[in-house]
Amino acid sequence: MAGEAVHFRGADGQMLAARLDAPDGLVRAYALFAHCFSCGKDVFAAARTAQALTRHGIAVLRFDFTGLGASEGDFSNTNFSSNIADLVAACDFLRAEYEAPRLLIGHSLGGAAVLAAAASMPEVRAVATIAAPSDPHHVTGLFSEHLDTIAEHGEALVKLAGRDFTIKQQFIEDAAEHRLDKKTQALERALLVMHSPLDRTVDISNAFHIFQAARHPKSFVSLDGADHLLTRREDAVYVANVIAAWSARYLDLRKDEAP
Repeated sequence: MAGEAVHFRGADGQMLAARLDAPDGLVRAYALFAHCFSCGKDVFAAARTAQALTRHGIAVLRFDFTGLGASEGDFSNTNFSSNIADLVAACDFLRAEYEAPRLLIGHSLGGAAVLAAAASMPEVRAVATIAAPSDPHHVTGLFSEHLDTIAEHGEALVKLAGRDFTIKQQFIEDAAEHRLDKKTQALERALLVMHSPLDRTVDISNAFHIFQAARHPKSFVSLDGADHLLTRREDAVYVANVIAAWSARYLDLRKDEAP
């Protein structure tokens, strides 16, 4: 498996840090991976899933959203809308420099983002969500005890996964404005919903809601025994193997190297 660090301009002109994981041989298709809220491109779920997909001939671009990881920008000024815009910018980068992605993969809030962004990526044929909320406003539950402070002062310092982040009122208002049901209903791409019944961060009822809203072709896979962040390597590899097998039907993989 070969990989390289790449950079591209985000929607607001900030330089975003990315990694392109590619197979040693022929690239059968390109995929774009959106990481979880306040995480980064190198979180276990993103890195391990991307690296496992390369074994199936799928190259994966994963990147740090604006203000996270090694990307430029101020996280406190970002929101769900800016995440969608960054995803579209990543797609444009792949299209210009390599090949447009035919597969979108999103983890947690990144899963909600790929559902919302897919309509702006005409080449995409399949979308896979992992532990995704059915409503981007769900993420505010991670810092619900700070909502009154944010409403009163316009912002608050919130600890997420052991790190401090400034969350502004504009983030909460932006998340509340998005109606993911309509985006999911109008997806017009194959959809794979993956979720663990043991997920304590995003309840599995969210997966049911997404699945119900979507039209066929759609599939659901239970990630039995996995946690929200896919911290066990075997869970991330399982996710990658299932995505690769499922998406092969829709991606029109190069015939001479079809799995």
